[in-house]
Amino acid sequence: MKYVKSAFLALACMATAAPVIAADADLGPRPLFLVDQMEEGALKSQLLACSGQPMERKLFSIGHRGAPLMFPEHTVESYTAAARMGAGILECDVTFTKDKELVCRHAQNDLHTTTNILKSPLASKCTTGFSPASGDNNATAECRASDITLAEFRTLDGKMDAADKKARTVDDYVNGTASWRTDLYAASAGRLMTHAESIALFRDLGAKFTPELKSPSVEMPFEGFSQEDYAQKLIDEYKAAGIPPSDVWAQSFNLDDVLYWIENEPEFGKQAVFLDSRYNLDGFDPMKPATFEPSMESLKGMGVNYIAPPMWMLVTVEDGRIVPSAYAEEAKKADLNIITWTLERSGPLGAGGGWYYQSIKEVTDSDGAMFELLHVLAQDVGIEGIFSDWPATVTYYANCMGLD
Repeated sequence: MKYVKSAFLALACMATAAPVIAADADLGPRPLFLVDQMEEGALKSQLLACSGQPMERKLFSIGHRGAPLMFPEHTVESYTAAARMGAGILECDVTFTKDKELVCRHAQNDLHTTTNILKSPLASKCTTGFSPASGDNNATAECRASDITLAEFRTLDGKMDAADKKARTVDDYVNGTASWRTDLYAASAGRLMTHAESIALFRDLGAKFTPELKSPSVEMPFEGFSQEDYAQKLIDEYKAAGIPPSDVWAQSFNLDDVLYWIENEPEFGKQAVFLDSRYNLDGFDPMKPATFEPSMESLKGMGVNYIAPPMWMLVTVEDGRIVPSAYAEEAKKADLNIITWTLERSGPLGAGGGWYYQSIKEVTDSDGAMFELLHVLAQDVGIEGIFSDWPATVTYYANCMGLD
């Protein structure tokens, strides 16, 4: 599937020119930088052989909040960058404002780290205002989308998701971007989006859709707005835009949301994705199927067709090699489609890779491990797609391996 030559963004809150999308994906230097870090072998040779070939958009490549490795997440700029890097599916994490309008935010209570709200007149409306660090106490703040109306939300600018917990001033607090990310592309202020606007933008960029219904920070029902109303409104905005259900992979960590879609919106429910956070449960072990509750077979029996755990749950190490975990094997045995998260979210991998690589830390000693893990996930686990904070890496791999 080739890119269209241009996309026309017609959003009520914007009067800027439409983003331009080239015919081929523009992947930049990072994929080959990562290949250079790999040990010599067949996989490295195969990836190097793709150098210089045209790269196309791939559904296997999913833009996680856009391209937040370098762009403010859930902004026009971040989504456009992800599309230019060949992401065939883009994600709007969905939450709601005080007047119950759906907007793209990773969490209902993240405005203090992802926008300029603390430096705006709306700071006084935050659930908890800024409190500076003092002694052993970290700096704190909490600003929710539900603290403000949609009209007020539109006045904010996006920034890199970060906060300096040792800050004594608001200026220092909002300038906590990790050293392996950058504020370079946030300098001109990221443009925030409603969920409906993201649908229009993604469609014009030629991408498909994977909205995630986020857990509310407020108690539900919220002023008469129930969890079911919330789940239904997400689907209604795709129906209003005329988007085919086959182009939408609605996600939630809340199994009840997924089951609601399966029962009440069965066409959308066919591709509803259960984001699996059972790693938080006492006793859960991805290598011990007896700890899976509900079982993979039970999930399939409920009508769930897609499951999405973090990467580390799908793999383990045997004899110094990355191999599929029991979790991965049980999911495939139950005929569940697997999507996983999140590549390019861990910074440099020389020290083991952190949370996303915890099950393979003993063989994670350089950035080259990124492609090695991706290869096992694609070829041995058989994932359908993977979220990435920098989709160029996945797009390059998918093109080299002939994936959709």
